[in-house]
Amino acid sequence: MNKRVAGAARGFAAAVPAALFAALAGTALHRQSAVIAGVDVSWGAAAALVLLAAVQLWLAAWSRSLLPTAVAGIVCYAAVGALAAAGPGKQLILADPAGNTWVYGIAGVTIVMLVVAARLRRQSRRHLG
Repeated sequence: MNKRVAGAARGFAAAVPAALFAALAGTALHRQSAVIAGVDVSWGAAAALVLLAAVQLWLAAWSRSLLPTAVAGIVCYAAVGALAAAGPGKQLILADPAGNTWVYGIAGVTIVMLVVAARLRRQSRRHLG
């Protein structure tokens, strides 16, 4: 097995549990809010998306590949979709602003992190090579 294939397999193997962690932690976090001056401020969905972005950026930096970032986004989206699709009364993610921000924000964060990781990779190649 050559180095590139081994690196891709290693990145894929790390991306799946990291994405499952981000999906479960983000789902637990997405409904958090705080009352500030009598106004309910929902901060959990934004924090969940920042967590996912951090996990994806870490995967890209660690593996030096874009593949784990994409895999993490896909696995996280699938896991969150499964949690949102549970039967009535069993759903962990509701179709409210916080739930929609968390579910649909995963795709947006993944695209942004793929662009960021690609630019960082291009810059490091330019400085090293």
